[in-house]
Amino acid sequence: MEKPLPILDPAQAPDAPLDPSRASEKLASLRVDLARRVGEGALVAFSGGTDSAFLLWASARVAAEEGGKVVALTTTSPSTPGRDKEDAAAFARELGIAHRWRESLEVSKAEYVRNERDRCYHCKVELFRIAREVAGEEGLRWLLYGYNASDHEDDRPGHRAAREWGVLAPLSDAGITKAEIRHLMSENGLSLAQKPSSPCLSSRIMTGIPVTPERLGDVEVMESVLRSAGVRTLRVRVCGTEDGSEFLRVEVPPEEMPRVLECRTALQEESRARGYKWLTLDLAGYRTGGGVS
Repeated sequence: MEKPLPILDPAQAPDAPLDPSRASEKLASLRVDLARRVGEGALVAFSGGTDSAFLLWASARVAAEEGGKVVALTTTSPSTPGRDKEDAAAFARELGIAHRWRESLEVSKAEYVRNERDRCYHCKVELFRIAREVAGEEGLRWLLYGYNASDHEDDRPGHRAAREWGVLAPLSDAGITKAEIRHLMSENGLSLAQKPSSPCLSSRIMTGIPVTPERLGDVEVMESVLRSAGVRTLRVRVCGTEDGSEFLRVEVPPEEMPRVLECRTALQEESRARGYKWLTLDLAGYRTGGGVS
């Protein structure tokens, strides 16, 4: 039987004031849960993002203090942002933990390329297939990933894949939210504490537009232009019109829009070189999900 998700109390709501003492209590609860998993051997699916970095750190800390084995697994494909690979490598080195890399083949799978609403499910199936293989090679019993209490608010097809493959979500079980993750990481001096959210590049492509290495490359190059201009929180999305045309939409918070205008010539040149007739700036600003479905 599937383990039910914990019910969030008002103090766990995404916009609730952070209670440092409550966050510490949840960390203690997490450590108790991880002690058993790590003691029997645990593989952590590590994307290079904040959530999985926190889980990896907590697992490594338990292993160092109480014994056991932890291995980090990072999979790569054309949908993986280059900076996430760099962050994952650097963070694993900081922890001094075993770090395995594998190529993921989700972009070669028709059900993923179609880019329908269950795309993330097929991505996670590929991730957890690889994770199960690596865990077998390393002699590890448990698979862990960074799904947390704040993720309950979103539609997460990938979590269905996790349940099917027996992958555990210790952060969710401990009721730890994203705000608490950042707080605890900052409190412990961890380098990725303030890293902006960084979902895969495929999330930038409008539902129904096929995911291809070319489109993923377009997004990554355009976003790199913006980062070079000092923009911190951003998305470049591939969108479509009813007549089948495609265009790029830039989303940033309102306070960062002046920086976009400062590099608009470079953005336009890159956009045209990649075959897009229109490049737009969304005046509604950046928002999670971006309305690309």
